Amino acid sequence: MQLLLPPQRRKKPDFPAKWGRDDGPRQKLKINGPRELSDRELLCLILGSNTSKKHVMDLSHEILYKNENDLNNLARRSVQDLVKLKLVGLGAAKASAIVAAFELGRRHQAGLSGERPVFKEATAAARFLQPLLSDHNYEVFAVLYLDQGNGLIHHEIVSEGGITATYVDPRRILKRALAEDAVSIILSHNHPSGSLHPSQADQSLTAEIASGAKYLNIKLLDHIIVSRHGYFSFANEGLL
Repeated sequence: MQLLLPPQRRKKPDFPAKWGRDDGPRQKLKINGPRELSDRELLCLILGSNTSKKHVMDLSHEILYKNENDLNNLARRSVQDLVKLKLVGLGAAKASAIVAAFELGRRHQAGLSGERPVFKEATAAARFLQPLLSDHNYEVFAVLYLDQGNGLIHHEIVSEGGITATYVDPRRILKRALAEDAVSIILSHNHPSGSLHPSQADQSLTAEIASGAKYLNIKLLDHIIVSRHGYFSFANEGLL
């Protein structure tokens, strides 16, 4: 007696059969545009050609899996963090490509590649600062140095610290403002925890810098706290 088994369903491939496995995402990008590609396929294109021991599509899947399939988690990884995942095929070169891709995205989102930004309100400054600061998993402090028309002259991360705090030297900030001939400045830092409430230390530091800036005829326009969840403006909340 012959036992008849039901036909097994074949798993639908990620790309048409007429395409090679390497050509799938590339052809989809060419024909349909980048918006039609999955996160895995986009990552595959960033990583480039196959490794000697693993297909790049498989490597893309493993990288996303190790980051809980969350691009926000992946965006916060450094080259060293990615290498420490110890995935076959993910060395310093491919890790650097991933980190560079996210940095390009941040700069584009912040408007760094276009005309010089002008900050007339907290929303515009927060929109510029959020992609630059919110992906860090430790606290960083940045300053925007502005001209008479609130146009950006220079921006700089002046301090990097731990998860809950970072040391900031007001003298360094004001010295740079004088060197840049800045008329006004905007302070900013991130809260890796996601909280947008200023601490007592945040308020004390803001008052200290505001006092020193006033003595030098430089105006402190705002201090903006950013996270992935939004922003908090000292100016909007009447804390300056």
